[in-house]
Amino acid sequence: MPRIVVVGAGCFGAWTAYRLVKAGHDVTVVDAYGPGNSRSSSGGETRIVRMGYGDAAVYTRWSRRSLELWRGILEGAGAPLFLRTGVLWMGREGDPYAAATLATLDEAGVKHERLLRADLDRRWPQVDFDAIALGIFEPDSGVLLARRAVAAIAGAAVRAGARYVAASISPPSGEGRLDSVATASGQAFRGDVFVFACGPWLATLFPELLRDRFFVTRQEVVYFGPPAGDGRFAPPSLPAWIDFGSEMYGVPDIEGRGFKIALDRHGPPFDHDGGARTPGETFDAVRAYVERRFPALAGAPIVGAEVCQYENTSNGDFLIDRHPSFENVWLVGGGSGHGFKHGPAVGEYAARLIDGAAAPDPRFLLAAKERVQRRSVF
Repeated sequence: MPRIVVVGAGCFGAWTAYRLVKAGHDVTVVDAYGPGNSRSSSGGETRIVRMGYGDAAVYTRWSRRSLELWRGILEGAGAPLFLRTGVLWMGREGDPYAAATLATLDEAGVKHERLLRADLDRRWPQVDFDAIALGIFEPDSGVLLARRAVAAIAGAAVRAGARYVAASISPPSGEGRLDSVATASGQAFRGDVFVFACGPWLATLFPELLRDRFFVTRQEVVYFGPPAGDGRFAPPSLPAWIDFGSEMYGVPDIEGRGFKIALDRHGPPFDHDGGARTPGETFDAVRAYVERRFPALAGAPIVGAEVCQYENTSNGDFLIDRHPSFENVWLVGGGSGHGFKHGPAVGEYAARLIDGAAAPDPRFLLAAKERVQRRSVF
């Protein structure tokens, strides 16, 4: 079996390494800062797992498959790292995305409820649904505890036989066939196949190829402190929720961390290595939304905040393809703010591609990535 070097131990890289080592490959994983670190797109406390994706049925299938695989790995983690909070979609009257989501969930056989406004008001009176006309509730979806989940899958890969090395890789050069990758200090990692699954660092390592196709943006996450003794903003009283019409999403108060809410709009360009991660740019917009949608949180203190990043492709589809100049190099990335939940399916698909056991899906190819952002995957 070929020796495979996986550069990146985030969600995509760790799951790809796990699938490859389980398939019998000799696997080395190299990462500059460690699984789920604070600079990575796989860091942070929580990620929503949802099945609804409009008419993009491939992501519904991958979400369902991924949740199955996540739960299989995380059952042995010692503490629950997936929380079945449910996920609530908030839709406006005549919302085509909500209609497409309902149709896809029906076709895929995903358990869900279609809720009218009266149902929403009755079940979640702590929410002011205002212009929301309907809801889609996925009762079996929920929240992953992100950085701990990444650490769990990276650990599972090592226990299965992969080697992990903390090191920063320099950009490869040349073309044809890559024999090794090296660090700035000259340490070399030789292999037969190389997988670069390093989030925003893909564009750092392959600037000529990707800098106009990858858009790294600064994103803020804010945590509000609910009133003392008020359990209405924690599970099971409130699910994770998504309000695409307002470009907002949120996670209920988990482990006392606070009520998490974020603006799901692409922020300004961001330096993922050296950019300051001091939040505050979206506080006013987020607070205004919170006070309108969740009246009991009016005046609630901000008890925490984080700055992360999205590494967006032109439309939000992932990049999973062979490098056009290196026959034995694969690129796996472009999570675009929604990729974390799909890590298991991405790893499974990438491993099958590398082994020649799967046909490429055109939507994940480099050729499908444009140089202008036209987000179509939400």
